[in-house]
Amino acid sequence: MDFKNSDTIPGPRTEDRLPHTAEAAVKIVIVGGFGVGKTTMVGSVSEIRPLTTEETMTQAGIGVDDNYGSASKTATTVAMDFGRISITDQLVLYLFGTPGQERFWFLWNGLFEGALGAVVLVDTRRLDVSFDVMGRLEERGVPFVVAVNTFPDAPRYPVAELRAALDLAEEIPILDCDVRRRASSRDVLLTLTRFLHSIAMKGALT
Repeated sequence: MDFKNSDTIPGPRTEDRLPHTAEAAVKIVIVGGFGVGKTTMVGSVSEIRPLTTEETMTQAGIGVDDNYGSASKTATTVAMDFGRISITDQLVLYLFGTPGQERFWFLWNGLFEGALGAVVLVDTRRLDVSFDVMGRLEERGVPFVVAVNTFPDAPRYPVAELRAALDLAEEIPILDCDVRRRASSRDVLLTLTRFLHSIAMKGALT
């Protein structure tokens, strides 16, 4: 999914400096399989010019990278994507998009370090690639929400069926999104922040 066709923020991007009103900065990782829309999400929602590490795909990836559903994809993230969004005047999220190909997963450990939460992007045409992603987050104790990217040709399923297919606990939020749209991507991040807040409140009461 190409973020060149995604929403852009009107006017120039803000400076890289944190807003002077910011009281908390939180690291969030955006993970998922190859071609699920991680770079697009960071690019559409970031209030600063996003940093990307995309490289042109070559013949060397044939037979190595699973590009099912992404045949038109011509570039791929090889290290990370980075962006920033202010949820409120006080709360800022730093967004780190991970590479999707399994051969780059060794980079995930560093990207997960210090992350408070995660967004798992899912393509319903390739649900199986989500299990390893969620498993790694669970191993590291990183809370996450699941966002189903609505590709035009992807099948749609009721939330209950998706939850069962992904073996998700009832408390983990799952929602549809269009990562090309800033409002939709922002809604996912708001859902994640509310989920993290609910976890923190439960911890405070125990």
